[in-house]
Amino acid sequence: MFGAERTRTLLAADPARTTAVGPALVSARELIDRAEADGPVVGGRRARPSRRLVLTAGTLTVAAGAVAVLQPFGGPTPQRPDDPGVVPGSVLVPVAYQFAADPPAAGPRLRALADTVVNAGYDNRSGRYMYHHTKVWGDPVMTSADGRHHVAFADETKVWQAADGTGYQVDTQLEPQYPDQESRDYWQRAHETRPGPAGTPAPTLIPLPPMEVRPPSADPSELRELLKVEYGGGAASKEVSTLYARYVVPRATRAEILRVLADVPGFRWRGQVTDRAGRKGVAVTFDDRDHAAQSLLVFAPKTGELLAHERLTLSPTRISAYQVILETAWTDRVG
Repeated sequence: MFGAERTRTLLAADPARTTAVGPALVSARELIDRAEADGPVVGGRRARPSRRLVLTAGTLTVAAGAVAVLQPFGGPTPQRPDDPGVVPGSVLVPVAYQFAADPPAAGPRLRALADTVVNAGYDNRSGRYMYHHTKVWGDPVMTSADGRHHVAFADETKVWQAADGTGYQVDTQLEPQYPDQESRDYWQRAHETRPGPAGTPAPTLIPLPPMEVRPPSADPSELRELLKVEYGGGAASKEVSTLYARYVVPRATRAEILRVLADVPGFRWRGQVTDRAGRKGVAVTFDDRDHAAQSLLVFAPKTGELLAHERLTLSPTRISAYQVILETAWTDRVG
């Protein structure tokens, strides 16, 4: 799951840190090309998906924090909306909500959005693979021994998955992020005391095993069960994130998901926000007081697609688990 640099940081003392590591014999791009040419190999038994696929499908690590986006400490936000990358080594600042204080109940706004959703780019299209491009920050979050300094690791994932569950996944380790400048300085000093290979680790290619893939129904009762709404808005938020990061969700189902969420008590309407990829959206939050946690969902204002999901604990430290779904499509090609 982790790249070499992340593993060194997590272990603190790496017995192999002075060992020279040669370049990969075959690049991820080459392996994908070979796999696409030969077709996926389906084993004789049903296997479980990789943990990374589960994580990128919405099982986000819960970390201390408050709603936040990333930008360089004391500097500007990323300038290009078409460049979803976050500046390396940046620290966290709070997201600006349209309704920060006394937000209204989300139900009426979610129903209004459901009634007006339009086609997404993938609606009325088809292909062999469901394709998802996601980024996750806060997987995992590590805290120093004194409890004062935090670092959130990050990954970018691209997944091509066929109807039988088989396909390919490419993981890329990204630069870690920090909740404040003090944490950034602390962990960068710690890295200097444990030297290792320079540069960004190469992407990792993961073949996906066969598994049952059942696209979500637009039936309200089935969706309520799938989204686990009986356990409250926190569980429902997590399941919505999982669903959107795993399936290409059609228009009718997107609208019904919004209506199901509208009936869950406790969701508050936050209005217009900007996600970490620079996209404009509308947001709802749910405060789970029993677990001192908050969930944030950001939806596209026209298509009703889920753009981002954040799961955080209600504490002063501004760091969290945050996923953005950068692209969803049907495709016949890998890569």
